Amino acid sequence: MMSGLDLHCQLILEQYREALPVIEKLKQVVLDALRSALERNGIVVTAVEARIKTEESLAGKLALKGNKYQSLSDITDILGARIITFYTDDVDRIAAIVEQMFSIDWDNSVDKRRLHDLDQFGYNSLHYICRLPDGSPQFAEYPQITRIPFELQLRTTLQHAWAAINHDTGYKTGVEIPVEYMRQMNRLAGMLELADDEFSRIRTEINDYRRRVQMLVHDGKLDDVLLDGDTFRSYLNARPFDALNKRIAAINQAEVQPVSLLNYLAIFKAFGFKTLGDIDRMRKQYQEDAYRLARHQLGNTDLDIVSSSIGLQNICIVCILQQGGGKIGLRRLFDAINGESPQNEMLADITFEQARQLPFMRQQ
Repeated sequence: MMSGLDLHCQLILEQYREALPVIEKLKQVVLDALRSALERNGIVVTAVEARIKTEESLAGKLALKGNKYQSLSDITDILGARIITFYTDDVDRIAAIVEQMFSIDWDNSVDKRRLHDLDQFGYNSLHYICRLPDGSPQFAEYPQITRIPFELQLRTTLQHAWAAINHDTGYKTGVEIPVEYMRQMNRLAGMLELADDEFSRIRTEINDYRRRVQMLVHDGKLDDVLLDGDTFRSYLNARPFDALNKRIAAINQAEVQPVSLLNYLAIFKAFGFKTLGDIDRMRKQYQEDAYRLARHQLGNTDLDIVSSSIGLQNICIVCILQQGGGKIGLRRLFDAINGESPQNEMLADITFEQARQLPFMRQQ
């Protein structure tokens, strides 16, 4: 028996000991359910974590206000879970999911974000008091599991970091912080809250930009789309080189092996391309000669697998040669694609000799 506690509190502690295996099970059920829900909804978070209040911590709570509780089930934070998000707007997304997953005790749940106190930034979590829904057959082995409440906190990474720092510098030591330092801390809290909002705003604007880019690509308005990593990825998602790759593969009835083409972005930048329209014009202008080059390369081989980069690579080869880049230009291309290597010089020589027999080279 824990000394210093009255009989009523001692009985609650005994209930805790008896219920501990069920609470352990509840902890795992809650963690698994939250992680699965986040994955299904495509929400990436910093952490999903949970802890069970220790007997020592519970005894301290009972010593302070044990007469407030009739039984263990009245203590809502025996099990505490927390989801830490990257963005403030994800808190609301997850909240909507949580409200469908669990039975919510609305009287004891609180949205501390609505308090708007400057010095409470780190504690602006959304706090739910939850229970598992009744009638779930998977809990037949633990019929009392749905009667145990648990607390679920939703907060951002910056809010979580601030709460930890504030606790460490002030409340943890039990020493009142001088007004001068509190004022500085409150200024930082305001800056962090602003940063939290700005991260969410920037993400929203980036997502809007990506949707606009996808629409422009879909509508073929490629000259209106500046060339960068995001826009190039959107262009590749439209699979502009598939038709050429299939024609090339048909030379030997080969299989097309998918590979990433993102490393060609640096090549296009080196070409001086500014928009997706520049890439697409190059594709249309040189794809027939790129096919003829591939036919010359593969016609006397028995290769039955070709890379999905072959069409784009040959387009770049033809472009370089028609622009007068010669073997040096080819060497730079292969260095960019394969990484710098002495073998690239030999590859450039072979490719140049192959291309020299084609009409577009003889016309120069």
